[in-house]
Amino acid sequence: MTAADAPVLIAYDGSDTARRAVREAAGLFGARQVLVVTVWEPALAYESSMPTAGLEMPPVPVDVEGAREVEEELHQNARGTAQEGAELAQSVGLQAKGLAVADEVHVADAIIDVARKRGAAAIVVGSRGLKGLRARLEGSTSNAVVKHAPCPVVVVHDD
Repeated sequence: MTAADAPVLIAYDGSDTARRAVREAAGLFGARQVLVVTVWEPALAYESSMPTAGLEMPPVPVDVEGAREVEEELHQNARGTAQEGAELAQSVGLQAKGLAVADEVHVADAIIDVARKRGAAAIVVGSRGLKGLRARLEGSTSNAVVKHAPCPVVVVHDD
C-alpha cells in the first residue's frame, strides 16, 4: 500500500466534537479513503450485570448470559455509531467505511492498534478539552493518541 492509498482513521463517538472532526477531515483530506472507528468497551457488559447493592456481602455470581446480551447490545450500538460517522463522512465527500472496535485496555490503545494494523496515513481525533481533576481521572484519549500514534495526528477541538 502506498502512502496515497493509506486510509485516514477518524475516531468517532457520535459527539459534537467527533462530528466536527469528520467535517475537518474532509476539508483537510478531500475525497481520501477514511475509516471511521468507534471504540466500545465490552467490560461494561460485565460491570452492568454485577449487583450494586450490598457490596459488603460476598461476591454474587455474574449473570453470564445477561452480560453477553448487554455486550452484544453495546457492540450493536457501536456499529451503529460507526455507521453514522461513515455516513456523515460520505455526506461531506469522503470515501468512508465504519468500524466498531472492542477496547481491551484503553480507548487510545484501540485507536492506535487499528492505525498500525491498517497502515493509517493519519489519525483525526476530537478533543473535548477536559481540564483539572476530571482530565486527570478520565485521562485524555487525544493526548495518548498523539504521544503513541504510528502516524501524524490531527486533533480537532470543540468550539
